Amino acid sequence: MENKKKIEVCLSPALYGNYENKEAIAVVTDVLRASSAIVAAFMNGAKKIIPVATLEEAKEMKEAGYMVAAERDGIVRDFADFGNSPFNFTAERVENHDIVYSTTNGTQAIQLASSSKQVLVGTFLNLQGVVDHLIKKNDEVLILCAGWKNKINIEDTLFAGAVVDALLKTNQFYTICDSAYIAQDLWLLAKNNLVEYIQKAAQRTRLQKNNLDDVIEYCHTLNLTSIVPVLKDDYLVKL
Repeated sequence: MENKKKIEVCLSPALYGNYENKEAIAVVTDVLRASSAIVAAFMNGAKKIIPVATLEEAKEMKEAGYMVAAERDGIVRDFADFGNSPFNFTAERVENHDIVYSTTNGTQAIQLASSSKQVLVGTFLNLQGVVDHLIKKNDEVLILCAGWKNKINIEDTLFAGAVVDALLKTNQFYTICDSAYIAQDLWLLAKNNLVEYIQKAAQRTRLQKNNLDDVIEYCHTLNLTSIVPVLKDDYLVKL
């Protein structure tokens, strides 16, 4: 393991204090739907995304003239321009715009990870782009799963496992993290039929209840883009 870089996976923000590593690149993932929506926004020409943790902050930014995407429990807030479906972030809406963004889990996780050496946003849509950047940078890696209200979820764990699996296939990384192996094993179990496997996920059921599950297949599509959002100061831009 000499000269190899460590990979760890934090399966819930509630566990982050046990994993925080200022020398690591943190990859924050909230597959359903925040990180997928963020990547989609940059695919469609957004200039920057400003993540805020609270609805109060988001409302203040809306009153200051910003375009705002805000939701809680999947439901768009009444003051917001739209919620956090990736399909909301069309080029017609977001191209050349700065967007304030507040979600149930994802934006809080981004802020939680902000002490890291670098913070990336990852999802299946940009999986290979994230992996390529991590290989190029050759730093320690911490994958932070946004989960659901501090509970572990399937979809973020699967993405973490995909990253772990790809990095361990190189000669640059190692892990002694049980969470990383759990995530990798789940990915290897599910990867050949990802959309079918994800039908058991609690978030899929929550979205279906609110007729918001039209994004399931899209959010589990691999490598639609090589764009990797990165946190710069207090906002996200493309690498």
